[in-house]
Amino acid sequence: MTTPAVPADLAGDIIALRRDLHRHPELGLHNPATQQRIVDALAGLPLEITRGRDCTSVVAVLRGGAGSGRAVLLRGDMDALPVTEDLPLDFVSQEPGLMHACGHDLHVAGLVGAARLLCARRAELAGDVIFMFQPGEEGPGGAEVMLREGLLDAAGVPVVAAYALHVAAAGERLGTWFGRPGPLMAAADEAVIRIVGEGGHGSQPHLAKDPVPVACEIVLAMQLMVTRQFNAMEPMVLTVGKIAGGTKDNIIPDDAVLELTLRTFDDEQRRTAHTAIARVAEGIASAHGLTAEVTWLMGYPVTVNDETEYAFLRATVEEIFGAERYVDMPHPEAGAEDFAFVAGRVPSAYVFLSACPADEPGSAPDNHSPRASFDDAVVPDGALLLAELAMRRLADPR
Repeated sequence: MTTPAVPADLAGDIIALRRDLHRHPELGLHNPATQQRIVDALAGLPLEITRGRDCTSVVAVLRGGAGSGRAVLLRGDMDALPVTEDLPLDFVSQEPGLMHACGHDLHVAGLVGAARLLCARRAELAGDVIFMFQPGEEGPGGAEVMLREGLLDAAGVPVVAAYALHVAAAGERLGTWFGRPGPLMAAADEAVIRIVGEGGHGSQPHLAKDPVPVACEIVLAMQLMVTRQFNAMEPMVLTVGKIAGGTKDNIIPDDAVLELTLRTFDDEQRRTAHTAIARVAEGIASAHGLTAEVTWLMGYPVTVNDETEYAFLRATVEEIFGAERYVDMPHPEAGAEDFAFVAGRVPSAYVFLSACPADEPGSAPDNHSPRASFDDAVVPDGALLLAELAMRRLADPR
């Protein structure tokens, strides 16, 4: 199969789109200006376009000229972060306190580019393509909303595979692709633990039930739990990011609150960790005559690369860009991603692409930093890979 190049005018257009999006970031599920900019960028193409009802998503369907009753899904997320940008760019964010610090502006531009490439080759396309422009990846989870609104039924034919990519501001040299089969990113859950005691005077702690030292003991015990109750060869991350209790140095409060994030890499480990955290918190509190209330906020599940689809993606990258531009990830990433909900329904593959402009990628500011910098020279590469994945996968009879 011949691999087409990205025309210079298209490359210029999608890089310009990326910079326009970067100037005007939006948060969460409500990205109306970004949604309209996407619809405008797709205008004139032979696409069936639908806007989301409960979020500002865009779903575009391309009907292949050599249709086979199947579809492939390509995804690009669009939301930004509540970060104040600290970069000397001529297209710096114009929205106070908001920044595309995770590179989703590059994802949108790349997916628009893929749509234009595929529309130009529509007659050769052996099936349909669903373009998934998604808000709310940074929370509260736009993929779930889009699935609920019928994303996978948008083409009216079975979706046989789904693909996504994510740019990185650090870690690998510019233009390097990297990924792994199986678990790629973690499930991320939050727990709020309220230790309930009985307040009193700081000079007479024996007449009160002080929740503060009990909360501290629980924090330390949970770290011990991770290292002694779970296999060291199966990664898990537990971080207590917030401890709150009390109003003044000589007042014992009625309660103290811990907030933590838990990152796990398979469903059984996730369930076991939830049970163990509750057991530790409740047991330590009880030992001191107090109680602990544990409330879970379930986050994104584990993002798992289907081994067959991942092998196909990797082979495609190496054929188009060269094997020297692909690097294996030795371990999964402890970040989380709501593409996991799509991957839980359809065989999927997800890959990273370095957009790091620095000569020393190991020390460059990473995604989510106010100084995270992304070289948009990689946007045409992202567009080309997504388009080729769709063309080649639909031509594959498996």
